[in-house]
Amino acid sequence: MFGSKSPPPPPPKPSPSSDGPISLLLKVAGAASLVATAVKAITNQKNKAAPRTRVLGVIPARYKSTRFPGKPLTPILGKPMIQRTYEQAKQAKKLDKLVVATDDERIAECVRNFGGDVVMTSESCPNGTERCDEAAKNLGGTWDIVVNIQGDEPLIEPEIIDGVVEALQNSPDAVYSTACTPLKHEEVAMRGRVKCILDKEGYAIYFSRGFIPHNKDGEVKKDYTYLLHLGLQCYDRKFLSKYPKMEATPLQKQEDLEQLKVLENGYKIKVITVDHSAHGVDEPEDVQSIEAIIKKLGME
Repeated sequence: MFGSKSPPPPPPKPSPSSDGPISLLLKVAGAASLVATAVKAITNQKNKAAPRTRVLGVIPARYKSTRFPGKPLTPILGKPMIQRTYEQAKQAKKLDKLVVATDDERIAECVRNFGGDVVMTSESCPNGTERCDEAAKNLGGTWDIVVNIQGDEPLIEPEIIDGVVEALQNSPDAVYSTACTPLKHEEVAMRGRVKCILDKEGYAIYFSRGFIPHNKDGEVKKDYTYLLHLGLQCYDRKFLSKYPKMEATPLQKQEDLEQLKVLENGYKIKVITVDHSAHGVDEPEDVQSIEAIIKKLGME
């Protein structure tokens, strides 16, 4: 038996080949993870390198109105409403410049007379958002943020303007910011009060003239805080220049709310919640209640 040959060693176990499917999947997953990390780092670096600092405030004002013609010039305790709104907004610390955007010379003359800045815009602007975009273009200069301040909010707090600007500056993933306030339960069903619902991070889920969030009982729940959307809109300037070119969306047309076009196109809206009890002037009958609040606050 001394001359017999020993059996050959067993073949080695196959090791994962570089061409094997599992190895290939691992490599692809690893590469994708690296790419995602790199993209996120580049995005964060861009956000750090280009903060949104230059802020333009715009008060859109038009004379022609179906419900309330000449509303911006309506006297409120001796001052035109547009002047009271301008003086309130002028106190905001975050605005580098404030202008009234109008297509009517009567409003423009009024603004000049009380010492305000005015920019003329075309009569064809379909809404305040597009009037703000045109005003920024006509004014010139470099702006990072444009704030749309409703001209029929003579009691708008400058702190709220500063708050929505800061919200957008601190939310690089958002192109728009706005404000909401708790709504009186007896006003939840009113279509003139635009409601808003938010996610846990304070981003808008939806806006509606209807009763939202609804419930299976179809009743306003007294233990729930419904949110009223205030007419204060803050835009990333680059996004605002795109907005007029975007087609109207189904929900926007159904609700007649400009901000829904933002959400329907996949953009994010950051929302702050504030305590703001005074409403705007929607009808001539609202003037008396606004004057009573002004007297109560000693703001004559």
